Amino acid sequence: MKFIAVIPILFALGSLPAWADALQQPRAPGIESKGYVWNKPNKEQIFALKHKADPVKGKAAYRVCQGCHKPDASGRGDADYPQLAGQHTTVLIKQLVDVRAGKRDNPKMHPFVGEWAVTTEEISDIAAYLNSLPIPTTNSKGDGKHLDRGFAVYEKSCADCHGDAGEGYGDKFYPMVASQHYAYLLYESLQIREGTRRNANPKMVRIIKKYSDEDLQAVADYMSRLPPPVGKLAPATVADPGKK
Repeated sequence: MKFIAVIPILFALGSLPAWADALQQPRAPGIESKGYVWNKPNKEQIFALKHKADPVKGKAAYRVCQGCHKPDASGRGDADYPQLAGQHTTVLIKQLVDVRAGKRDNPKMHPFVGEWAVTTEEISDIAAYLNSLPIPTTNSKGDGKHLDRGFAVYEKSCADCHGDAGEGYGDKFYPMVASQHYAYLLYESLQIREGTRRNANPKMVRIIKKYSDEDLQAVADYMSRLPPPVGKLAPATVADPGKK
């Protein structure tokens, strides 16, 4: 794992413009491109999905991620760092590879998933490790004032893909949304609705277009309160300061 070698490079970016250019996220064709296929894997994704993942190695490789996503992969209550614990390996691999390839825009994350930071095998190992982690319920939530509205939106437009309980479907690359941070769910929903999340599922873009900001706030709040799947719940812990 190449994390140790990356640290001095990242700190030196201000004085090494050539390295700064090298670490710039590329831009691959996304939803704005003709012929875009949401779930068409590239060669690296296929390799990572077929790799016999090792969660123990994944735990070591995850060091490159835990500064932002935290050691227990619970993420943060803002919109930038989702909870990753318990997420489907297929979803994690797809999103990591999409960021690496520039299909999903995330210049803040890209330096930590570039080939200089982690190998393709380590992406697979990290995904397996994260999937094995129990899911905390200390995630951020909304104000709880419009949960009936959120339930109605979810049942009508979200449950078919994300599951009745928000468990998602790994074989279809549909993420688990249960117990995810409210702010992250809302931000990504808005990005998908506006077409600025370039690796989004076009089907979801069409579905979500009709919903107002208030609708998306309500359904994000509802999803954030769905409990983790049976057997995935983490032991009770003290909530992070500032989380609702």
